[in-house]
Amino acid sequence: MDYDVIVVGAGPAGIFAALTLADYGSPSVLLIEQGKDLSKRRRKSGKDMLCGWGGAGAFSDGKLIISTEVGGFLQDFLSRTSLLELLKSTDDIYVAHGAPAHVYGESTAELEDLSDRARTADLELIPMRIRHIGTENCRSILNRLRESLNGRVEMRTNCRVQNLLAEKDHITGVRLENGEVIHSRFVVVAPGRSGANWMRDEAASLGLHTYVRPVDIGVRVELPAAVMKQITDRVYESKLIYYSKTFDDKVRTFCMNPHGEVVTEKNDGSITVNGHSYARKKSENTNFAILVSSNFTQPFDDPIAYGLYIARLANLLGGGPIIQRLGDLLAGRRSTRQRIDRCLTRPTLPEATPGDLSYVFPYRHLKNIIEMLEALENLAPGVYSRHTLLYGVEVKFYSNRIQLSAELETKITNLFAIGDGAGITRGLLQASASGVMAARAIVKRLKLPS
Repeated sequence: MDYDVIVVGAGPAGIFAALTLADYGSPSVLLIEQGKDLSKRRRKSGKDMLCGWGGAGAFSDGKLIISTEVGGFLQDFLSRTSLLELLKSTDDIYVAHGAPAHVYGESTAELEDLSDRARTADLELIPMRIRHIGTENCRSILNRLRESLNGRVEMRTNCRVQNLLAEKDHITGVRLENGEVIHSRFVVVAPGRSGANWMRDEAASLGLHTYVRPVDIGVRVELPAAVMKQITDRVYESKLIYYSKTFDDKVRTFCMNPHGEVVTEKNDGSITVNGHSYARKKSENTNFAILVSSNFTQPFDDPIAYGLYIARLANLLGGGPIIQRLGDLLAGRRSTRQRIDRCLTRPTLPEATPGDLSYVFPYRHLKNIIEMLEALENLAPGVYSRHTLLYGVEVKFYSNRIQLSAELETKITNLFAIGDGAGITRGLLQASASGVMAARAIVKRLKLPS
C-alpha cells in the first residue's frame, strides 16, 4: 500500500480526521483536496468560497455549535452524553488553535425567560451553546491547524479524486483525475458541500444505500440590530422552530448574524444569499435566514435540483439575488430602487436587485415565511415591520445521507464517510467531530497506542 490512510477533502471533517490520525502516530496519511491551498483562496471567487483547503468554513463566520440537537445527526450514532463529550473535546482543539474563549447561550434565568416567551408565540427555542470565531479569524485558525499537520501528513491541493476503488467489498484506494492510482488500507471521504454530487455518484457506483434528504428553501432577513438585541445579547444565534398554521410545515431560523452582512454564494451556476458576521467589524443590522424544509416522496428523488430551480428562477428575474421590502411584499408590489433607498433598513448587500419575491417562491413557501415573521413579531417587536428587508433566495442543499455503521464506516470495508458530504452533519463542529470519530476507529484497527 502507498499509504495507511487517504483522506479525501480538506474541510473541517477531513482536517480533523487527519489531525487525529497524526496525533495518534499513524505512519502514513495523505490528505487530498480538489481546491486551492488556503493561502491562495479568494473570497470574491465563487468556487473558492466553498471549495479549497479549509472547506466552506474558511469564509464563514465560524460558529461552533456545542449542541447535540443542532448542527448534524451524530446523535444517531452516539449517546447524548458521549456526543456532548466529543463535541467539547473537538471544540477544545479549536480553542487551542486560537478560537475565542467566550461562549454564548449558557443556561441562565434570562434564557429561560426567552424560551418561555417563545412558547407563547408558537415558537420553540432550541437551547445551545455557541462559540463565535468571526469571519476575519477563521482563516488564521485554519492556518494554525494546517501548520499542526505540516511534516506529519502529506497534503495535496488542486488534486481531484475521480473515483474510489474497491475490490470484493474492500476499499483499495483512489484514482485521481489525471489517471494516477493511489493505494491505501483505509479511505475517509469528506467531500463537504461542494463535493455532494460527486459523493452521490460514487455511492451509487459502489452500491451504497443512501437516503434522500430534504432541501431547505427561504429568504435571508435583514433588519436593524436593535430589533433582535434582546435575543442576540443572550444567545448570539437563536434557533427557533415554527410549524405553520396553514400547512403545518416546519419553518426555522438559521445562521443569525448580529451586526453582520448579507453575502452571496455560487452553487452550480446559481447565485444564492447567505450571511456572516465579524468578531470586531460591526454593521448596523442583524441578518438571519428563514427556511422552509421540503420533503419529497416518490417518484421525485432530486430535492437538490428543485432547490437549484428556485434559485435560478430568482437569478433569471433579478440577474442575481433579489431584495424586497416586507411592506412591498405584503402590499403585492415589487420593490424598486427608490423604495429601497427610502427604507429605514440600509441593505448590506446593495448590489441585490429590487424585485418581487412572489414571482419566485411557490405560494406554500411564501405563506410559511410570512407566518414565521408574524410569529417572530410577538417575540421581537419590529421584525414584522414594512422596513424589514428580504433577500432571495437562500437554499441549503444537503447531501443524500449514506447508510453508515456506528463508526461511520460504509458497507465497503475500511471506507468511511464523514461530514456534510456524507449527509450526517450540517455545521463546523459536528463535521469536525465526525472526522475524529472515523479516525479513532481507524486507530483501533491499526492498533496504534491510544
